[in-house]
Amino acid sequence: MQIIRDIAMLHRAVTALKQGGKSVALVPTMGSLHDGHLSLVRMAKRVADHAVVSIFVNPTQFGPNEDFAAYPRDEARDAAMLVEEGTSLLWAPDVSVMYPGGHSTHIEVAELGADYCGAARPGHFDGVATVVAKLFNQVRPDVAIFGEKDWQQLAIIRRMARDLDFGIDILGAPIARDTDGLALSSRNAYLSPEQRTAATIFPRALNTAAQAIAGGADVDEALARAETVIVGGGFDSVDYVALADADSLERLDAFHKPARLLAAARIGKTRLIDNLPVGD
Repeated sequence: MQIIRDIAMLHRAVTALKQGGKSVALVPTMGSLHDGHLSLVRMAKRVADHAVVSIFVNPTQFGPNEDFAAYPRDEARDAAMLVEEGTSLLWAPDVSVMYPGGHSTHIEVAELGADYCGAARPGHFDGVATVVAKLFNQVRPDVAIFGEKDWQQLAIIRRMARDLDFGIDILGAPIARDTDGLALSSRNAYLSPEQRTAATIFPRALNTAAQAIAGGADVDEALARAETVIVGGGFDSVDYVALADADSLERLDAFHKPARLLAAARIGKTRLIDNLPVGD
């Protein structure tokens, strides 16, 4: 596996990978890899000839009181895992490479980024859209793969790729979960043993709400019940639990397909997100 940190070298390496009509799939990550990330790499190898993974902890998507400095980093461990998966290339630029002096351009996907995590984390999705657009231009993949765990992010990147004519297929990979149902996340490492046990109420409450809504229950009542169960199970607060159109992300007060149940909640200093399809 090649590990590259220079853009000119990256362009030469990707050109070589594409020789003979071969295809490249990009898996953007912030490192601290787990089985969820590796499932994306495996998907990349199924849909393209070469899997390229990027590791870049993007400062522009972190707010002033968020965990940028503390975000877990272990490139050597991550690289070893990617070698095991047969990754062709690891793109691991420094901040100075990604955002050279004088960088002053950002991308905003206005409507899709305004609600949910966008409301709770102002500027977050501008940072995400900007860094992903740069990764697309740097790697020039045929396909890019993102996990469905952050459904809002996936919807924003799909819209951006369409609006800006990137010509890249954006694929969503199913959420990888632990045996107790909790969605795999790098931030799960922040949880104490007691918090990790309590966190299992989060997906269980969402699953109950999704089933109730699909079965005809009142949407507002089902969402309110889910919030009560999550806080009662040990979470400190709920940022939102919402039923949304799966494509437009518009909030729904009555169920219709395609719909997605979106949620974010805080336990201790950790903010967890999750989502489920409804009636699917």
